[in-house]
Amino acid sequence: MGRLFGTDGVRGVANADLTAELALGLSVAAAHVLAEAGTFEGHRPTAVVGRDPRASGEFLEAAVVAGLASAGVDVLRVGVLPTPAVAHLTGVLGADLGVMLSASHNAMPDNGIKFFARGGHKLADDLEDRIESVYEEHRTGAPWARPTGAGVGRVRDYDEGFETYVSHLLTVLPNRLDGLKVVLDEAHGAASHVSPEAFTRAGAQVVTIGAEPDGLNINDGCGSTHLGLLRAAVVEHGADLGIAHDGDADRCLAVDAAGNEVDGDQILAVLALAMREAGTLRGDTVVATVMSNLGFKLAMEREGLNLVQTAVGDRYVLESMKEHGYALGGEQSGHVIVLDHATTGDGTLTGLMLAARIAATGKSLAELVGVMERLPQILINVPDVDKSRVKTSGDLAAAVTAAETELGATGRVLLRPSGTEPLVRVMVEAADIEQARAVAQRLADVVKSALG
Repeated sequence: MGRLFGTDGVRGVANADLTAELALGLSVAAAHVLAEAGTFEGHRPTAVVGRDPRASGEFLEAAVVAGLASAGVDVLRVGVLPTPAVAHLTGVLGADLGVMLSASHNAMPDNGIKFFARGGHKLADDLEDRIESVYEEHRTGAPWARPTGAGVGRVRDYDEGFETYVSHLLTVLPNRLDGLKVVLDEAHGAASHVSPEAFTRAGAQVVTIGAEPDGLNINDGCGSTHLGLLRAAVVEHGADLGIAHDGDADRCLAVDAAGNEVDGDQILAVLALAMREAGTLRGDTVVATVMSNLGFKLAMEREGLNLVQTAVGDRYVLESMKEHGYALGGEQSGHVIVLDHATTGDGTLTGLMLAARIAATGKSLAELVGVMERLPQILINVPDVDKSRVKTSGDLAAAVTAAETELGATGRVLLRPSGTEPLVRVMVEAADIEQARAVAQRLADVVKSALG
């Protein structure tokens, strides 16, 4: 069996790859690993379980709840809420673990299971490996040891989760949003009610699109992966900005008043300067991934801020932040982590803080993001190659060296093997887009010939 956990939980086509049986078994295994690790006499372990609105989340939630309760874990079922809300509730309620059912920005047929450890933190690789090991051991060998009688877990709905999370968002907001007009694209996802409520209570005039989930329309032509509707709505309504979330609302992308996209790098740049001004940017440092635009790096250097770069994936950003005590990090894709107020990327919190900066400064979003120039970036996926040889091919190393020499200080090359597919991603940045395109295509051809 290949590793079940990917970069963000266990994900696949619901009822094909991700079955009720798998969800139940993984939940029992997670209970054994995460709940028993902190148990003591007289303590009944507790789990918080939430989901996004996907139709498949209904049966998967039932399987997860059944698995946890059968392992002796009391379950607080919070219903449809964003991933960061489940993480937050896991922490503030003192739960032993949290479970979120969502495939994030993926299309509706997919679903996923994300586990949170005590405190609402994503799992380290070793914990995921232990859960897989326990699951596989009992799938192929001895049956689970199950409690009976009063030892089984109890299940109840925790309806206070919505209010607890929204109140938290408003408490940490640095200033109100009075006078701002904001369009919110909720991707027909988990934040369809939370985000409009939070922005409205914060004082903004809110227009919502993509906020009518029916279980089948999540991420369908809307949200952070399809910004066309948001661009049009912002211009049509004369809004100050637009905010787009993905299906589980751990991402935030934005659109300025003219309909121009604002990505995660630009949002990070705006928030970094705001937090430095407020004295909350510890170490004057921002954490980002190697995929961040070179323009972001140059902007941080110009502003006298430090940049730490990690492997691709918000979990690696978070690991670096926690290890060194940094307060702000994120990805170009819109995962932004403000560690003083969230244990994971939080799209609603990010959008609120971005809007708060506009309200506090009186500047437009376009003016604020002018702190960085986004350099042209070309990405080419080269399929059907031996990705394991990326670091050992002499021909490829020579081609990369030549490309880097040609681009100089205002360009960058990155070759990254895919984590899930037999392909290599070739990314080239340059001040001139035609140069970036030409260099990227040349490197892609070398990847194909050298590793094909």
